[in-house]
This record gives sequence, structure tokens and C-alpha cells, in this order.
Amino acid sequence: MTSLTDRLRETLSNRIVLLDGAMGTVIQNHKLDEQAYRTQRFADHGVDLKGNNDLLTLTQPAIIESIHRSFLDAGADIIETNTFNSTAIAQADYELSELAYELNIEGARLARRAVDQHNNESGLECYVCGVLGPTNRTASVSPDVNNPGFRNIRFDELREAYQQAVSGLIDGGADIIMVETVFDTLNAKAALYAVQEEFESRGVSLPLMISGTITDRSGRTLTGQTTEAFWNSVRHAKPLSIGLNCALGAADLRPYVEELSRIADTFVSVHPNAGLPNEFGGYDETPHSMAAVLKDFAASGFLNLVGGCCGTTPEHIRAIKSATDSHPPRKIPELQTVCRLSGLEPLNITPDVGFINVGERTNVTGSPKFAKLVRENNLEEALTVARQQVENGAQIIDVNMDEGLLDSLAAMPHFLNLMASEPEIARIPVMVDSSNWDVIEAGLKTLQGKGVVNSISLKDGEDIFRERAQKVRKLGAAAVVMA
Repeated sequence: MTSLTDRLRETLSNRIVLLDGAMGTVIQNHKLDEQAYRTQRFADHGVDLKGNNDLLTLTQPAIIESIHRSFLDAGADIIETNTFNSTAIAQADYELSELAYELNIEGARLARRAVDQHNNESGLECYVCGVLGPTNRTASVSPDVNNPGFRNIRFDELREAYQQAVSGLIDGGADIIMVETVFDTLNAKAALYAVQEEFESRGVSLPLMISGTITDRSGRTLTGQTTEAFWNSVRHAKPLSIGLNCALGAADLRPYVEELSRIADTFVSVHPNAGLPNEFGGYDETPHSMAAVLKDFAASGFLNLVGGCCGTTPEHIRAIKSATDSHPPRKIPELQTVCRLSGLEPLNITPDVGFINVGERTNVTGSPKFAKLVRENNLEEALTVARQQVENGAQIIDVNMDEGLLDSLAAMPHFLNLMASEPEIARIPVMVDSSNWDVIEAGLKTLQGKGVVNSISLKDGEDIFRERAQKVRKLGAAAVVMA
């Protein structure tokens, strides 16, 4: 019997697969009031709940299930759970963090019920996609412009929240897991780490989808990465698909979807907004006009999966299906196997690149000037050392804080956070350099890009080497291996 992943791969190789549309848009059309969000269960809750659409999974399950059914009836092959904000972190705004697991398991159960009923009635095979949204925090950027090294969320906090969420999604019957609307790749890497840990603990492996968000016409994510840098940062998770969604309308996404279709050696998805928001917060792109743009994507060979994000309704999905059905799916390109790294921008070490310049002046063991600046906590000047290396041609920047008078475990992530606030430095990959494994791990948990570990070796034995090598991979980094 073929596995779910194998069946999905076969389907994706034969036709363009349809995702659903915007749950939130259809919920808005129901014009629910505060009482409808609360019901009796949350009648006495001390915080306004209107707008917490994920809570409707518990308080208005019939509405949520009917929305799932409407997208299935429109032709969607994959239904996304109503769990975009169902992490403990996102629900903290409503003082409902304790509901995170329940929201995810019940969200998956509702979608499962709708899909199973549809499959039984139609004879088709549609799927439940468990959604992990980006949260309302960002691990790569300080919320305080006067304190660029500060973060209001850490990798391990995100990892714990995502692991709780994905546990509920799996228990509720999700077929697929999707990390979507990625505006901060470090948040996504924490989610991917959590998903992999949960899979390993259960001895299962569900298909994994990843979808990022290009926030404006600069072609970058909110935290500054280009499309290719984003892909290089998450490709270690070996997703079934990589894609783009939200923020922009289909027409504005075209160059970035085209780029992704060229550089990704996996399936490509896109589910854009119905245009840009208007002055009333609505979306003006009609089903017909949006479908026409996505038909061009399909005809150009960019697509394996397509659907809609903000502003899209079952009518949009029906039109998109009609427009793309007759076109063959994108063929996955065969790419050269090379080391692919990233900061805000990609670094692909192809044979024609030649020698790679690693800037090592930000190493306290090799640069007395840098060591003195760090010991004196003159970090602004220490950043100047890093900036000069990039200006002088460094393609990777090595950071080492192994000095007896330093708290290396604190100094490494703090300095890397400061570097991340300087785009001219952050555009190149980071080499996290330490003889202390804990320092290396702390450093990797601050990088949204794909960096390099310097180094791991067999000196501590094969078992420890394997454990560390596997963790380096799960954290989305490359490694220098010493003999």
C-alpha cells in the first residue's frame, strides 16, 4: 500500500493541486458579534474575544465546518485547519494560551470530519492540512529600535509552543503540516525543529509544506531575506512543497514565484491575496481577474499547488480551479548538489565561485582589537569590525567568543542579534565558531539564515558526533567537520 506522501507526490506530478481560500474572509461575511465569539463557555472571560477567529473552532464549530465544506465543494483538494493563531504565544493576546492544544486538536477534527464526509460522497481523495501560523512575535528583530540586541521571543519558546500545536494537529487527524505565512525565517526554523521533534517522538512522518511571505515589492520577507535566501534557510527540512502566500496579490508575486519555481528542487505552491487591501481593509480582486493571473502562472509552468489567501472565497477557488485545470504541473528541476547558505541573501558555493573568503576579525581568539572591544562592551565599535570585513569582501563572517573573561554563552547570541540588525552585515552567512557545543547551539538559535558550524569532530566519540551533526541539520546549518 502506497504511503500518503507517495500518493501526494504522484498526484502533484500529474496535475496542479488546489488549496482552499481564506477562512477569515468567509468568517467576516457571517458578521458575528462579541456574543457569538463567546457563547456560554466564555461568557465571563475578561478580554474581548471578537476577532479571535480560531476560537470559533470551539464556540461556532458548525460555521467552521460549513466553511470547510464550501471550499471542498468549490474544488479544493487540500483544506487548511482554522489554527493560524492557535499557538499559546498568539492566544496570549486574548489570555487564552491554555487553549492551544484544544484549539489545534479540535481544529483538525473539524476539518477531518468535513474532508471525510466529502471524500465518502464524492469518491475523491482530499486532505487535511494542519496550519502553523507565524505567531505575533519575531525572533529575528528587536521591537525596540533603541535596543537592537533585544528580542521579545526566543527560539526555544517558539519551539515549545509549536510542538504543543503540532501535537494537537496530529492527534486531531491532520494529513499534512504546513508552516505558513513566514515573515521571519527564524520563527519558521523553530516551527520546523518542533515538527521534526514531534515526528521523531511519535515515529511518524507527515508531508510538510512551507510557505513564506514577501511583504512588499522589494521582494523580501519582513525580516529582510530574499526569496532564494529564504529557501536556502528552510530546505534542510525537505518539505513536500515550498511556496509563497499572503501580503501581495498574484500579479505582484509573479517574479518571486517564477524565481522559486527555478531554484526549488521540490514542489512549488502559491496562494496569494485577492489583491492588495483597499482603504476599508477589503480586497478588490474578483474571482475572474485573480484566476486570469494564476492561469498565466500555470501556463508558464510555475505551479504545483495553487489556492488563495486573504480576500479569497469559494468563488475564487472555483474560478482558479477552472482556469488552471487544463495546464500540466510544473516539472521539478534537477539541480546541482552544492552547499547553499544564506544570510539575508543567498550564497551558493558552486564550482565557478572559487575560494570563499571567511572574515575572521570578529574572533576574540584571533583579533586582539575585537577581543578588547567585546571585553569593554564597546559593541558598536565591534560591529564596525564586522562591517569592515563585509565591505572588504568577506563572503562568510566567523564569530567566536571563546575567551576566558567572557560569558561566551551569553555573548555569542547577543552579538549575533546585534549583527542581525545591520543589513549590510546580515546579508552574508554567519559561521558560528566555538569549542563549546552549548555556545554553538545558542548561536544557531539566533540565525534566520543558513549558517555554518565551526566545527564538529569525532574527538568526543561517534555517538556524540552523530547527535551533534543531526542537531546541526535540524537547526538548519552546515558544518565544518574536523578530522
